[in-house]
Amino acid sequence: MSSSPRRRILLSVTNYNPRRWHELLSARHDVVLDAEPGDPTIDYAVVWKHKPGILSRLPNLRAIFSIGAGVDHIFADTDLPDVPIARVVAQNLSQYMTEFVVWRVLDHQRQGMLYRAQQGKKVWHEPEQPPANEVAVGIMGLGQLGRAAARALLALGFKVNGWTRTPRPMEGVTCWDGAEGLPGFLNATDILVVLLPHTPATEGIIDYELLRRLRRDNGLGGAILVNAGRGKLQKEADILRALEDGTLKEASLDVFEREPLPAESPLWEHPRVFVTPHAAATSDPAHLVPLMLEQMARLERGEPMENLVDREAGY
Repeated sequence: MSSSPRRRILLSVTNYNPRRWHELLSARHDVVLDAEPGDPTIDYAVVWKHKPGILSRLPNLRAIFSIGAGVDHIFADTDLPDVPIARVVAQNLSQYMTEFVVWRVLDHQRQGMLYRAQQGKKVWHEPEQPPANEVAVGIMGLGQLGRAAARALLALGFKVNGWTRTPRPMEGVTCWDGAEGLPGFLNATDILVVLLPHTPATEGIIDYELLRRLRRDNGLGGAILVNAGRGKLQKEADILRALEDGTLKEASLDVFEREPLPAESPLWEHPRVFVTPHAAATSDPAHLVPLMLEQMARLERGEPMENLVDREAGY
């Protein structure tokens, strides 16, 4: 990496403090926070929710890097240049997401919401508690994050199901794929964990019709939803409807259709909804910047980049 030339990077981020990203990227390359249209000096772009159109006006841009695990924010720009787009694949992101998924699954399985409500009322009551091996957790999306979470849940004794767009078998996991496999997957799932990317094909996939297919006759007292993927995957009105009519028992939501979640949203105060502020897997520049710099160095050496986005698939 030390032999690669010093290049110029456009750092264009929204809702992130750029200081630490700027500091770490600057150790190897020159970094700017803005660029004029047609600027020929920009070689790479590191972005999060950049202003649409700015990248297509950089004639010598060589690659685009997302500072988050998702790339739907990049594809919101319909005028992207034809250069490689690299996803973030980092061990610490997998660890953060695994911690979040295990935390929320265990909290629902061990009746955390009920116990917190009882504590507020000073109620001393132990409900029936199904063991992990009687609870089936279904993960929608078996990419790096989904597979890491699946391994941790298997180690705790949970039954684990998986659903993917195309076949992606995994040892110990009962897998389904495609539209034809979705009903069977849902029917066999007590706690649904959603880790899908946001694409045109997945937008709004978590709707009432999907939720009503989850298994409700179980030791938990109903079906449970955990969404740590993308907010655009879910229809929040449908989730609220499912909670009110008993289709869903509880939900843990880390992502939302609008972020920050508006103060007027009924999800904030719903007694059976646990809200976190898109915090399941935080992008840590200390872990991610070295991976980006190595990718740039690979390109400089004429080697293929890793973890490239499939533009047709959208992830």
